[in-house]
Amino acid sequence: MRKQTFATGFVLFYFILPLKTMAASFTSIYVFGDSLSDPGNVSQVTGGLIPQSLPYLNGRFSNGLNWVDYLGQDLGLNPVPVTKLTSILPKEGINFAFGGATTANTNTIPIPGLPGLNQEIETFKSLTSSPDAHSLYVVYAGANDYLGGGETNPANPVGNLSQTITSLFNMGARNFLVPNLPDLGNTPLGLSLGSAGSNGLNFLSAAHNVGLSNALDGLNKSLSGINIIPLDVNSLVKDAINGKLGFTNVTESCLTNFNFQSPPDFDYNICDTPDTYLFWDNLHPTTAANRLVADAALAAIADNQKSVPEPSEDWGIFALAALGVGGMLQHKLAKSH
Repeated sequence: MRKQTFATGFVLFYFILPLKTMAASFTSIYVFGDSLSDPGNVSQVTGGLIPQSLPYLNGRFSNGLNWVDYLGQDLGLNPVPVTKLTSILPKEGINFAFGGATTANTNTIPIPGLPGLNQEIETFKSLTSSPDAHSLYVVYAGANDYLGGGETNPANPVGNLSQTITSLFNMGARNFLVPNLPDLGNTPLGLSLGSAGSNGLNFLSAAHNVGLSNALDGLNKSLSGINIIPLDVNSLVKDAINGKLGFTNVTESCLTNFNFQSPPDFDYNICDTPDTYLFWDNLHPTTAANRLVADAALAAIADNQKSVPEPSEDWGIFALAALGVGGMLQHKLAKSH
């Protein structure tokens, strides 16, 4: 993937920043979201049924690590999946993300008890009354509201995300990484809906992102001391689709003929070169694509921290890459979760 990326002339934006400074900037990382960030929570709850390994890997909705896995590694932090907590809370953070989560109380996977974003936050609140102000809080959700939750008014998911961030801020959280949505109509699932369905999803995605940007601007003005790091996934995935990141297939999924509700001995097909595909299945990115999302997140963090430099002897170069995808569609849950 890397050789192909450089071979295609992918433009790298280098940020020189002390490695120790960036790693030391956050004492831990807490993740709230859906399948794009799920480290195996749904898999743990369903006994490995969703997503199944193989063809998925280690409970991720991909063929390898997801973007927050990579981001944690790069920051020197290892957040523990919430479903694997012990009586001793981890020092480096917790990942609360569940596949299928919407920004509200619902989950698009038809299994009772799976949480939405609100329940993820409530679980976090039950574990601590005073969040660490030096931790990084990732809030990435919204796709499932449109792809599985039947939402047609972006003001609702945007309002939910704003309330989530405000709630965490009021508890003591200060640093937030908040990605926007890609054009959901350009996923393989979105494209399968025809031009009307695809265009409709892209319209909702655009409206969501405008609303989210405005909401984050409002929070920056109203919540003194908040530090919001936006991540423009929408522009990144457009670069991928436009051939700027080295992927040779950006419209089809590498994994085909797969059904989540089939027995373990079902047949499925996997492409020969997953790292050249943007999508692993009809909604989720390959691990190669996830790596680039993490690169973009690192660049966003570096850019955010350039305004407050700290001394350090160790310097490193961070490359800005681009990409992102998300979500699930309720009437195709059997193929999307």
